[in-house]
Amino acid sequence: MHAQIENDAVYFTTGFKIGEVSQNSAIIWTRLCKSAKPVPVQHVRQDKTFRSPKSFNNNMPVNEMDGAVEGSFGEIKVKLVSENDTIIIDWTYVSALKDYTYKRKVEGLKPNMFYKVKLTGRMGKGQPETTVFGSFNTAPDADDTSPIFFTSSTCQFFWSHDDPERGFKIYDEMKKLKPKFHSQTGDYVYYDKPGPFVKTIEMARHKWHAMNSWPSLKEFYMQTPLYIEKDDHDLLRDDAYPGKKPLGELTFEDGLALWYEQTPIGDKPYRTQRWGKDLQVWFVEVREFRSDNSIEDSKDKTIWGKEQIEWFRNTLESSNATFKVLISPTPIVGPDRPKGKNDNHSNKAFQTEGEWLRAYLAKHNVFVVNGDRHWQYASVDPVSGLREFSQGAVSDFHAGGWSQDNVLPQHKFLRVKGGFLATKVYRESGTPIIQFLHYDVDGNVVHEETFKN
Repeated sequence: MHAQIENDAVYFTTGFKIGEVSQNSAIIWTRLCKSAKPVPVQHVRQDKTFRSPKSFNNNMPVNEMDGAVEGSFGEIKVKLVSENDTIIIDWTYVSALKDYTYKRKVEGLKPNMFYKVKLTGRMGKGQPETTVFGSFNTAPDADDTSPIFFTSSTCQFFWSHDDPERGFKIYDEMKKLKPKFHSQTGDYVYYDKPGPFVKTIEMARHKWHAMNSWPSLKEFYMQTPLYIEKDDHDLLRDDAYPGKKPLGELTFEDGLALWYEQTPIGDKPYRTQRWGKDLQVWFVEVREFRSDNSIEDSKDKTIWGKEQIEWFRNTLESSNATFKVLISPTPIVGPDRPKGKNDNHSNKAFQTEGEWLRAYLAKHNVFVVNGDRHWQYASVDPVSGLREFSQGAVSDFHAGGWSQDNVLPQHKFLRVKGGFLATKVYRESGTPIIQFLHYDVDGNVVHEETFKN
């Protein structure tokens, strides 16, 4: 550590992310770090999810906590290279104000093009330079019938790791599949769970540093474009909504600012992206615009908010994509647990908006991929016929919340284990096909459903 500080080197210990990839642009996000490696994992977790690791002191210095990665002042240079194009973004300083993070939208890219990425960091001119490399593909144009394969996942708590050296097995398994992009549907970190339980902005930022420093995540995201959504635990606390009480010194507004700081996202939390002729994907926001969960249900009680609903209807009804996929941080069909849950569209608390949304989505032949639930399922709404695919938690250790024996009529598939979901869009003898594949944490397909247009 002393040698690293003495030679004024900086590092990309938490890697970098390529966000919001379109036909012509992408957002590059990274953070400069003081040390080449995070603080080693030194505590032992307990045998139940969300328990404090054994002998963990929540008041210990944050820079000594498991997975801690201190930031560093310095500057960053970005270079993107394709077979016929080179784009360079010259040296830009990062500082403590935004946790030494860097976020820049790169424009002028070409559709359906492979780009190599090179990031260089240094303390200043004449100081040692550190480089990292990655790559990605831009989205194809709306008339392109190239096959598309993408992955999605949800709910990852640092202490639910299933590989003590690399973090989470699903990231290495997804990397082998070489998806065009990945959707992380929220609860990327858990502020309101121990190891540490967040009380300050510094501790909240630490959660991101520790998660991003796992090698499996770091390597995956440096070569897989990301569309990220937030849910409650990576914003503030369980079932968060505007006006929810602070978590220690962390307010709802603080959590919102940190999420935009720590992720490769643009100005709008809801957005849609076309990936060729046969696929359009919508990413929605379920925390910033919602009503208080506890108020009585009515036509005005909402999760999405009026502005987002209007945007969604306009973009959906103007789309001519063969297949339309809505990726939601929370369930829309479910079924969800009947007791103690009043936070999503499959719950009674939002029944009015939920019934409208399910009917509307089914009318427009939309498929739903959802996060938040810690078990895998494929379900069909008995009223509207809307289909929903739940990815399950990031590891088997993190899975739970439903009984494997409780198979309901809505369930076409139920598995109370961890894993991820993949969606494949392709053509066979000219016929467009979409396929949803549930994988376990070891990369084995455990369920698949196929639909032809």
